[in-house]
Amino acid sequence: MTMKQITGIPINIEEDVLGRITLKKRNVFSRKDYILVSADLSNVPSGYSAAITNCQISSNGCACIVEKQELREFCEGDVVLITNKGDIIFLYEINSLHNAIFVTERCNHRCVMCPQPPVESETDKTPFNLKLLSLMDKNTREIGITGGEPTLIGDDLFDLIRQIQKYQPRAAISLLTNGVKFSDKSYAMKLALCKHHDLQIDIPIFSDVADEHNCIVGAKTFYKTVQGLYNLALFNQRIGLRIVIHKLTYKRLPQLADYIYHNFPFVSQVAFMQMETTGNASKNLDELWIDPYDYNEELKQAVLLLANRGIRTFIFNAQLCVLPPEIREFAIPSISDWKDEYLPECDECKLRDRCGGLFASNKEHHSAHINPILEKYTVSTCI
Repeated sequence: MTMKQITGIPINIEEDVLGRITLKKRNVFSRKDYILVSADLSNVPSGYSAAITNCQISSNGCACIVEKQELREFCEGDVVLITNKGDIIFLYEINSLHNAIFVTERCNHRCVMCPQPPVESETDKTPFNLKLLSLMDKNTREIGITGGEPTLIGDDLFDLIRQIQKYQPRAAISLLTNGVKFSDKSYAMKLALCKHHDLQIDIPIFSDVADEHNCIVGAKTFYKTVQGLYNLALFNQRIGLRIVIHKLTYKRLPQLADYIYHNFPFVSQVAFMQMETTGNASKNLDELWIDPYDYNEELKQAVLLLANRGIRTFIFNAQLCVLPPEIREFAIPSISDWKDEYLPECDECKLRDRCGGLFASNKEHHSAHINPILEKYTVSTCI
């Protein structure tokens, strides 16, 4: 999973170091698990996991030397991983609303547009993630659980949820899953028994026609996903549906919206999502790419059909100038801070602060209809 990253020069880092960033010298008895960031170091004070600095440093202790201006990237309470190659990977940013734990790279689907293509085998990430959660700020308001397919770690998923309950008691959880495993009623019941106060299970569905959905996900699992939705509803779990729009899905958006209304009236929300053109989407671009402007009519019909029937509806990853004015109110900023971009023409737009921008990976493949909105225009919110 690609994350914000800085590369420095490692000093005495033989194994990866996971730690919480601190910008101040701490009492020697409270330095465990902290990584000190300072521009004024001649050596690494004892007790810290490591240090990050921009100056030359003596050989004692573990450290990583970065450019001076890069020190401004760190905030008190961030959590980073320093590799033995000197890569500093931001796993948690205290000022971000888009923090997530990446629980596995494995998946039982092979979606044609997946931005994170799966692997066949890997080292168990659960012990690492349990440690990561223990380092995150206790006042964190939201944490995503993603992959790969998170349910492939089995009951370890529930250990992670309980760890969040322990260390981030206020945090809402968004679990992004294909829902197939929840066709097993006992597994759905185990999730419910975690009794998390603010958990939403976000599940993608790509067509009202089983064969079309199965073709997109690369597995014959449409009816298992449907059964999973019903099992989660049986245990009163909050469910969101996600629909990635591309050339294989846009034509039947109105029919899919009608199918959702009649078959899943219990869902908490439905999100229509513009495609991120990386991973498998990049490999299959000729098959998938369509200018978002060209599916506006189908999207408008689908969004208004659901919204007018009382189902909370959103549009993710979209640019306001590309959308019809009638559905701009349903668009919300949803792209993670570290991969959110704006084009030069966006600088003059009156709605730039309200617009979600576009994925950095989409700078080469984006709508040809992105233009600044210059007139005064109020976008209400459906949230």
